[in-house]
Amino acid sequence: MYFNCVAGVDLTPVDGPFTIERLSGTWYRVRPNQSFIGLEPGQASQLIVIHPEIMVKTAKAPVGPYIAFDANPKTGYSITDYETVPFTRAEQWDHGPKDLTPIITPEVTYERNAVISDLPIDSLPPVFPTPSTVEHRPGVLMWTSMPSIVGGPGLEREVALAEVILKPHFVGTVASHPLPGIHLTIATKKWQASPEAYQLDIDAVKGVTLTGNSAQAVAWGLQSLRELLPVPTPAKPGVILKSVHIEDAPRFPYRGFQLDVARNFQPKAQVFRLLDLMARYKLNKFHFHLTDDEGWRLEIPGLPELTGIGARRGHALDTGEHLQPAYGSGPDVRDPYGSGFYSGSDYIEIVQYAAKRHIEVIPEIEMPGHARAAVKAMESRYRQLAKSGSPNARQFLLNDLQDRSVYKSPQLYTDHVMNPGLASTYTFIQHVVSQVAQLHRKAGVPLRNLHVGADELPTGAWEKSPATRALMKREGLVNTAEVWDYFYNRVDAMLRKHGLAASGWEELGARKVKLRGTDKLIPNPTFVGRGFTLYVWNNLDDAEDLAYRMANAGYRTVLAPATNLYFDMAYNKNPDEPGVNWAAYTDLDTVFSFVPFNFVRTPGRDGLTDYGQKNVIGLEATLFSETVRSSEVMDYLLMPRMLALAERAWATDPAWAQEADPEKAKPLYTQAWSVFTNQLGKLVLPKLNAELPGVLYRIPPPGLKIQNQQVLVNHQTPGVTLRYTTDGAQPNGSSAIARAAISEKAIVTVAAFDSLGRRGRVSRIDNR
Repeated sequence: MYFNCVAGVDLTPVDGPFTIERLSGTWYRVRPNQSFIGLEPGQASQLIVIHPEIMVKTAKAPVGPYIAFDANPKTGYSITDYETVPFTRAEQWDHGPKDLTPIITPEVTYERNAVISDLPIDSLPPVFPTPSTVEHRPGVLMWTSMPSIVGGPGLEREVALAEVILKPHFVGTVASHPLPGIHLTIATKKWQASPEAYQLDIDAVKGVTLTGNSAQAVAWGLQSLRELLPVPTPAKPGVILKSVHIEDAPRFPYRGFQLDVARNFQPKAQVFRLLDLMARYKLNKFHFHLTDDEGWRLEIPGLPELTGIGARRGHALDTGEHLQPAYGSGPDVRDPYGSGFYSGSDYIEIVQYAAKRHIEVIPEIEMPGHARAAVKAMESRYRQLAKSGSPNARQFLLNDLQDRSVYKSPQLYTDHVMNPGLASTYTFIQHVVSQVAQLHRKAGVPLRNLHVGADELPTGAWEKSPATRALMKREGLVNTAEVWDYFYNRVDAMLRKHGLAASGWEELGARKVKLRGTDKLIPNPTFVGRGFTLYVWNNLDDAEDLAYRMANAGYRTVLAPATNLYFDMAYNKNPDEPGVNWAAYTDLDTVFSFVPFNFVRTPGRDGLTDYGQKNVIGLEATLFSETVRSSEVMDYLLMPRMLALAERAWATDPAWAQEADPEKAKPLYTQAWSVFTNQLGKLVLPKLNAELPGVLYRIPPPGLKIQNQQVLVNHQTPGVTLRYTTDGAQPNGSSAIARAAISEKAIVTVAAFDSLGRRGRVSRIDNR
């Protein structure tokens, strides 16, 4: 029997008739040992699996089990009728006095929600994310039919966007252009230097006037107009808009989101929908994590093995035909999340789709670590060509076949690193870079930045490679840190030939040193001034201030802290909440409360200097996909946290973040949090439901509390409908509405329902 387990398995032998082996990464095999005497039909045998950590999340339990029989060892048969039962051991729920993260009970939820005030809609900012300036003016603009839309030169796409936004409001009407229309222009606004700044005026007589510093700015202004429009009502066409004057510009030029499609694949349509969401909320950088250990997802002309082998996962004891199962993909190479890739034409469509929405696509090609899919694909290519006697067999080989280095990655791989001592490694990188740049040229959207990975190179890699040792001798390199610099010097030179700037995870610009006997990352002076952009994810433990140290040293820095902006983290500790927890639990308020220029809390750590602050270009949230095996899970982990990211990346620094006195900051934060959650529940999410109804965002469970023998109920997003039952059944659309305290003496089950009637997670409390 085979399975994957992201939490790992302790391989210490245990008593019983089975032996557990780790084959590759987090892929394991259970096989009978000599004490196994067989099973008759109906008999059972228990296997004890010990994990090296206390298991809290069911998402980290073994997944994707299947069986291969001795008579036909190359064929795997999926086990589908298995169940992961809830945790029952006390230490899984409570880690003792030092456990600062409790299980989230309905009572805890109620207390957390209790600080949120229920605010009237008229008191809320009418546009999301919050604009720089909003000035309400007297009068209303009325459209009974489709108004004229006039755009200046270079605004053809924006005129089309305005038509798309307005069309649902005028179904069945005939356009009447004498009505005050919409006028779109590009003109520099002196009050704001940002190329994304815009001014939006709605006037009863003049109509809508939208001026931006660029076409992109005009597009963001149209997204604001979308927020001001009412929810379309086909039975009652027309629009009434209150007069308003808005001046707006983003806080950060980089407002990004990273999607990992390597661990688990997502189809092109899902990427399109993600781009629609990003554009709606004014996010402008799409970091496309296309390659990793478990998958290579982009077709590269001349190297069919990258997708023929590296984009397919299934049962195999070697990687000659495809990669092995990972993250529950199972034995079948047709699994849509384990296998899949984007053809060249697919990728061109994605790039063009993003460009039409003023979103830059930044592809990521992982190197030198996190590269097992490429390493194994090129090794298979080499073996096939060598067998035929081809003189070009080694042309793209990425691993030194004589390498005896001992290392292990955080994902437990021991064979996933490109070798910098091979000329063929650079031939491979050059070929891939040129082909990706060519795809962008064909799309008519030039590539400006390439993300080159650079994260998590395991200690020990390259140390016993004859090829790397020869390189070190030839170039006079004294250790593998200098090999790293040599490698990225060459990669940077390749990118520059194509007019590309290099970006990467923080390790691209870091050097690991010893400080009082422990490892510490410091800024690497070698690459300061090269124009590298570092995405700093590590804000854990001693690296809490790493992003600030990198920015202070002169590196362009994107803040992507794992504890706040990693959306693969579970919302909370409860075992049934999807996601992982290696960095933190990241609820909606964890994202909302992130203070970009003041998030370091440990005394003695570095803060951000004035010089360093200028080097922080923005924020990025990431969704790594180890546990994302459906679009539903992707939506759940993504939304509504993406909205908190959009607010924090676009809007100016809030008052509570600027207040040094914690006692004074607390009520300011509470007020801002109430405004945000009311915006979501009453304006933003209902509009999203009406205009993009397929987004299955998380609807959190209600808070419940017993007081005076009654059940009090509240919710994180005021505006939802709360329904309850007292007979043990799950609430549905016809269940009683909890308008006030619930007095029934019963086990009370409550759930929130959105504007489409979709039910969220339930809460239950015993009031008998």
